[in-house]
Amino acid sequence: MLQSIIEIKTAVPQLLKGGLAVDDRGTVSFVNDFNFDGVKRFYTVENHKKGFVRAWHAHKYESKFVMVVKGAAVIGAVEIDNWENPSKNLIVNRFVLSEKNPSVLFIPAGYANGFMSLTDDAKIIFFSTSELKESLNDDIRYDAHYWDCWKIEER
Repeated sequence: MLQSIIEIKTAVPQLLKGGLAVDDRGTVSFVNDFNFDGVKRFYTVENHKKGFVRAWHAHKYESKFVMVVKGAAVIGAVEIDNWENPSKNLIVNRFVLSEKNPSVLFIPAGYANGFMSLTDDAKIIFFSTSELKESLNDDIRYDAHYWDCWKIEER
C-alpha cells in the first residue's frame, strides 16, 4: 500500500501494479492501491507519433502519479542533485507502462520526469499534487536528451 504523500516526500519512484478483469461483458482495468491522496489536478498528454520524447520536467515540491491509459510509453525519472547544473551521470529510473498492464507510477518531488511514446496512440494521464499556479512557480526544464534513457534495445 502506498503511504501518504506527506510521508514519501523524500521517497524513490514507486510502481503501483494493477490488473485487468475480463469477462463476456468486456474489460475492467484497475489500480486499486492508488487512492488519490494529495492529488489536486490532472491532465492528459498525447504525442503525434511514437518515438517522440517529452522531457525533462522537474519540480522541487510537486509529486506526480503517471498512468498510461492507451498504448505504451517509456517513463523516466531522475533525482536532481543540483538544480542549476545536475550531473549527467545520475541514475535514471526507467519504466515501461502500458494499457495492457495497468499500473500507476509515483514520481516524488525532487525528480525530473519525461516520457517517450512507444505507440502512435499513447495517451498518458498525470495526477499532480500541486495546483497549476503552484506548479508554474516550481517548474524546471532540462533538454530532452540531457539523460538519454530513450533507446530501445533489441532482445
